[in-house]
Amino acid sequence: MAGHEHHHHHFSLCFCDLMRLLWSLVVPCAYLSLLLTLVLLLLLLGLRAWLHGRRKARRAQDGGPAVAFFHPYCNAGGGGERVLWCSLRALMNRYPGVSFVVYTGDQGVTGEQILEGARQRFNITLPRPVTFIFLRHRVLVEAASYPHFTLLGQSAGSMFLGWEALTAFVPDLYVDSMGYAFTLPIFRYLGGCRVASYVHYPTVSTDMLSVVRERNPRFNNSDFISRNPVLSAMKVVYYCCFALLYGLAGSCSDVIMVNSTWTLGHILALWRSPGRTSVVYPPCDVRAFLDVPLEDEDEDEDDVEEGWEELGREEDESGGGDRKCHSVVSVGQFRPEKDHQLQIRAFRKLLDRKGDGPGGRESLRLVLIGGCRNQEDEDRVLMLRGLCQELGVADRVDFKLNIPFEELKRELVDATIGLHTMWNEHFGIGVVECMAAGTIVLAHKSGGPKLDIVVPHEGRQTGFLADSEDSYAAAMESILALSPSARLEIRRSARDSVSRFSDQEFEACFLSATESLMSKLER
Repeated sequence: MAGHEHHHHHFSLCFCDLMRLLWSLVVPCAYLSLLLTLVLLLLLLGLRAWLHGRRKARRAQDGGPAVAFFHPYCNAGGGGERVLWCSLRALMNRYPGVSFVVYTGDQGVTGEQILEGARQRFNITLPRPVTFIFLRHRVLVEAASYPHFTLLGQSAGSMFLGWEALTAFVPDLYVDSMGYAFTLPIFRYLGGCRVASYVHYPTVSTDMLSVVRERNPRFNNSDFISRNPVLSAMKVVYYCCFALLYGLAGSCSDVIMVNSTWTLGHILALWRSPGRTSVVYPPCDVRAFLDVPLEDEDEDEDDVEEGWEELGREEDESGGGDRKCHSVVSVGQFRPEKDHQLQIRAFRKLLDRKGDGPGGRESLRLVLIGGCRNQEDEDRVLMLRGLCQELGVADRVDFKLNIPFEELKRELVDATIGLHTMWNEHFGIGVVECMAAGTIVLAHKSGGPKLDIVVPHEGRQTGFLADSEDSYAAAMESILALSPSARLEIRRSARDSVSRFSDQEFEACFLSATESLMSKLER
């Protein structure tokens, strides 16, 4: 018993000694933390003063303010790059006393080659020269560099790439035109710049959080995570923490432009800056499609219908209002989020509904048009071909990969239905192109297509929406059952509505959104 009390007394002394030791370290640790914080603050203030001095020297040398766009992939040919060149053209025409810079991560090309590429792809020629700052560490923002925690890795990498850009050139106004929100606080607080952003797609969204919470397997939520409640809970916490940081970074922007109503809702929820946020629809170059007269196609359909009547064939109730061969065309890269499997499965159900009679299976074909970026995309196409074989529709489905624009235009103009199945697409330039070409659009009932594009125009229908295999099949059957004149009315309304997405409309809205910042630069 005495031994037990001795051990207990000894333990109490050790515990008290430990607590006294820890308490004696509190004050030195507090002083050390305060000192390190002060050193860091002085370092940041010194960097800010250095960068401010560089901007003053540059402005004195150039004789005017400078606007810089952060677009590491400016030599690509997508919709985001069209936004960049149209923005630059609009600002150059409006503000002749301002110089312009583009931060790019493209290597192995010159500025002249980049501008020539923009002219060939988009038919855009800038009225004045632009300076290119070539960044050497674009690999820091590439998804392939971060097999795990990709969002966090890319965001941290963008901060380092942004620092490289800022030290290479200090602008008066910084515009992030690719969605790298974590560069905004660097340019605002270290560079002392005014900052603006054009958001094509939120890096993280409330929909992504819902997918993980509901343990729903999708292209950005692996099966092994969705099946495990612990991993799903950890991923929710990770997304919530990232969303908080993303919102803090984005809220640094003086002017926020978003490309659709869907993106607007998510950015308002995350960045919480309603007074500085506005929708500026991206420019869609649909002029090449608008020269195709819709009336001619209607006459062709009527001629076909009259031919059937002359042959004495009665209209088949399940075959629709006319007898021409109908093509259903999908345009989009072969990426997982485009959900080509849904298109093939819905088309199979349509064929089952139509049967083998006149106006049935043999009069329908599905054409999948898209680009393959890499071997992964090519493997996905092989998988889709296998799915067609499995479902017994391989003879009615055509794959057209990396085709030239003229062939793409011909397929769209000849098509009856333009098919789109991507869930929560932020905008949907391909949908706009289909409408301009004169196809009847059947798009996913979500995101930009639902909220901005396939909406009534002057009270008239512009297309159809669906969200499942059955609803897609039913909608396609309904479209095919319409008379040529009814389809023509929808096609005309759809084509009339795409004027909202013209270059001219974009430039007017972009200039209006940035006017408050640009007017301050010229003072």
